[in-house]
Formats: sequence, C-alpha cells, structure tokens
Amino acid sequence: MSTTDIVTINHLTKRYGDVTAVDGISLSIRRGEIVGLLGPNGAGKTTTINMMIGLARPTAGSICINGIDVVRNPKRAQAIIGIVPDESNLYGEMDGFDNLCFCGALYGMAKAARERRARELLEQFDLAKAGKRPFRAYSKGMRRKLTIAAGIIHEPEILFLDEPTTGIDVESARHIRRLLLDLKAHGTTIFITTHYIEEAERVCDRIAFIVEGRIAARGTVSELMESISHGHTIRLAADTDLTPYVDQLRARFTNCTIELQSDHSVTLTSQERIPLSPILQYLDGMGVSVFEAKELRPTLEDVFVKVTGIGAARLGKEKDKGGLGR
Repeated sequence: MSTTDIVTINHLTKRYGDVTAVDGISLSIRRGEIVGLLGPNGAGKTTTINMMIGLARPTAGSICINGIDVVRNPKRAQAIIGIVPDESNLYGEMDGFDNLCFCGALYGMAKAARERRARELLEQFDLAKAGKRPFRAYSKGMRRKLTIAAGIIHEPEILFLDEPTTGIDVESARHIRRLLLDLKAHGTTIFITTHYIEEAERVCDRIAFIVEGRIAARGTVSELMESISHGHTIRLAADTDLTPYVDQLRARFTNCTIELQSDHSVTLTSQERIPLSPILQYLDGMGVSVFEAKELRPTLEDVFVKVTGIGAARLGKEKDKGGLGR
C-alpha cells in the first residue's frame, strides 16, 4: 500500500455458485479523495462495497483499509469506517436524534459526546426541526440525509456510500452532493457507488467503470475523456444551410475531416488544433456568415459508452424521475 492510499483491493472476486458477481478487480483509494464506482444495476457495485466494508466475504483477493486486513479483521476495520447502505438501516419508530445517538452508542461513543455530535449533525444536515419526529415520518430525502449522518457520527476516516442519491428528489440529491464535498474538504475519504453519470462527474476525483463484475476503465474525469479523444473537433453553424459548401471546404482544408450534421451544420476534426480564422474568412468570401464556432469535447457519458459498449439509454432506464437534473 502506498503511503497516500487508505484503501487497496487486489484481485477481489466473489462467486455465488456458478455466478461470478465480482471478477478479480483491483483498486486503490487515496486519503482525502472521493472515488466513484460507476456502472449499471447488476454490475457488481453493491457486492464490491459489501466486501470492502466486511459484510460479505470474498471468494478470493484481499482488502486493506488503513493497514487493516478487512477479510481477517472486519470488526477492527468497521471501527474506522462509516457505512451508508442503499437502504436505510435506521429505526422507524425512533426520532432522528435518538437514531443518531443509538448509532453513536454502537460505535462506543460516550453519552455526552454522541448527544453533542447528534445535535451538530442535525443542524449540519438541515434536520434540526425534524429531530424529534419519528424516522418513518421523514421524506425520502430526509431519510437519506439522516442515514448519512448516522454513518459519520463517529467521524470515520473513510465513508462508504452505496447509491447515495437513488430514489430521492433533485434538491435533496444536490444537498447530499454538497455535504459529500464538504466532508471531503474536512479530510474525509469517500467511496461511492452510483449509476448516475452526472453524479460521478460532479463529485468524484477518480472514477472506475464496472461492467459484469470487471473494471473496464479508471482514472480522473479528464484522463478518461482523453482516453477516447482523437484530435480536435469544431462545429460550425451558419445563417444558411452549409450542405452546398461541404465539398468546397473539404477541397480547401485537406488537413481536416469535414462532416455534414443533421441540422445542416458541419464539424471539422483534426489531430492538430484547428485555426478558425482561415475557415471563417473562406466562408465569408462565399457570402456565408458563421454565427457559432464551438469546440466539441467528449462527455463522461461518451467515455462510458465507448469503454463499456453499454448505451447510455440502459443507464437512463435505471434512473428514477429527476435523474438528469441531479
């Protein structure tokens, strides 16, 4: 393990009979960063996180958290981690304050310390007014926030969240993302699983794509985008249909691949940066006025589709309402 890594997993494998849910994955998490495991439902995300937090025993491979062998010493590892499962494990009949205090007691916190921390978290998560209401009366977004608060009541070194914003409203999802970034700013290391591409792009320092139990690609957002970028592309839109000018542009600018788009704009692609001035002057000389010249760059969704072969529509079908607004 590197001195900057708090988590390393090597060749992690989980089989259920003839079914391989996780197939020999390796991954590291550096201190103070947010790492996301992104993939469709059934890809192995929850199985992976359950092995990492000691709730499932691997068929093969190793997991080390802050120097602790999780397979051999799961209880020791769980003392320094926070866990936020995909479904809340809090008690419906207890109010928010009592739920937090109960979780603090499970982690061995003294009564005064856990009560003080519970009040702090209710304020931080904008749940103070609901602190004395039974948990079952909370909205989905409020339940999710309290579940995260319960996972960090003991101020863990690393927080594991399984699908943190699935099934909640857009504003609650935004609030949770802000909370995660605030936790990171205060030194907490965070590992999340998600099938929301936008969420991974907004909060994660590094991302790993998992498909059918295998890591298909990993890296920062910029590294992943660069991995499928093949040169530079500019889109030109004019005040007229550019169809009649495509052949002339191709003959004049032979260093570019020029394609007509369905909206009658054109794209120019080249391995080198494309100087705009000669192209705009050339079109202006033919009486064509360009009103938009935009450089096109790949999105994280483009990378996911390219690397995994899974269409974005498949992920889209798994999103609940409001997913694109997250």
